[in-house]
Amino acid sequence: MPASRLNRLLVVAALALLAACASPPPPAPACPITECPSCPACPRCPKCPELPPPPPKASPEVGRLKASTLQALPDFADDRLLEALPALKQSCSRLSAQATWSGFCAGLAALGERPDEARLRRYLSETLQPWQVLNADGSEEGLVTGYYEPLIRGRLTPDAVARWPIHGVPDDLVDVELAGVYPDLARFRLRGRLEGNRLLPYWTRAEIERLGAELPAPVLLWAEDPIELFFLQVQGSGRVELPDGSRIRIGYADQNGHPYVSIGRWLIDQGEMTLAQASMDGIKAWAATHPERLSALLGANPSYVFFRQLPAGEGGPIGALGVPLTDGRSIAVDPRSVPLGAPVFIDATEPNSTQPLRRLVVAQDTGSAIKGGVRADFFWGFGGEAGRKAGRMRQAGRLWVLLPVGHVPAQAAP
Repeated sequence: MPASRLNRLLVVAALALLAACASPPPPAPACPITECPSCPACPRCPKCPELPPPPPKASPEVGRLKASTLQALPDFADDRLLEALPALKQSCSRLSAQATWSGFCAGLAALGERPDEARLRRYLSETLQPWQVLNADGSEEGLVTGYYEPLIRGRLTPDAVARWPIHGVPDDLVDVELAGVYPDLARFRLRGRLEGNRLLPYWTRAEIERLGAELPAPVLLWAEDPIELFFLQVQGSGRVELPDGSRIRIGYADQNGHPYVSIGRWLIDQGEMTLAQASMDGIKAWAATHPERLSALLGANPSYVFFRQLPAGEGGPIGALGVPLTDGRSIAVDPRSVPLGAPVFIDATEPNSTQPLRRLVVAQDTGSAIKGGVRADFFWGFGGEAGRKAGRMRQAGRLWVLLPVGHVPAQAAP
């Protein structure tokens, strides 16, 4: 794209987010017909990029961290920490170059491939300090949900059974980074499409479905079940099993820029089910008995995920940190509240249960629905049983992030 056009696009993007010219210009002064033949034209609104950007406002969703102690972590002494060691090492493969984590990661590597439990516990206790995660209002409890890597059935070419496309990134999807114009907006990204010289929002899920073959996006595979494909998009990655039994792994590549909306909430608002019934299994059962309303159900969520094919291999899917997730030891967080890559101690309960779920996990992923301070998505692993647990999980919980001793995070509570 020519530089001049890109600059215009960045300006439009910045205007859209900052709404610097949200108010219309003042109306032209009224002129009586007897005094003048026509009304004078108003001066043009000054170009908004020339105005100084307003100071960034703190998001009410961003959590805070309060200094704590290991003694405050319930059942920390009983956790099998060796199960978390692979996830810790995966994080260190990305964090070891950072000054905050270099010493910790070097010491972790020096422990060897499989240190005994006591030695690992002593090392973590001596080198890490817990910081309790608080919500913006100072409360300690939040929501812990679950996710997994699904397996769905599909084909390389469409037929009477496999009729739902699994799209790659569209050719006309424009992804704008705003930091070059407004550094304070570095964490925001704007996605859209060009129509002439105008940047418009990208198509919603319902619009993408209506476009069909006219959508300028490659089709990687064809799914046999639209509701299974929808939940694969919600999870962000998964595997597609072909008729010959072989499997292709796909992962998140991009998104259409629209916010995620819960279709379970839509069903509740429609009076179709209660909150207790709005699990993944409950939604699938409803969809199976109401095929005529499937488009309306799925269209209630305007967000749409585009995929890319991933290399075949064992291990979990690649999370936002860029490392494979570890079953039962990786979580997705809001990185504005919890540093990505950091160990986190979670105090929650098993899905639909009062049985405690207390263990050391690692913040290695993010999600469009994972926003706020005390908010986590617990990765259960691959396949049907992991999916059943993830689909039922909606628990209250508390979080502590463990940071190297002596480091004071930017999110520290005053």
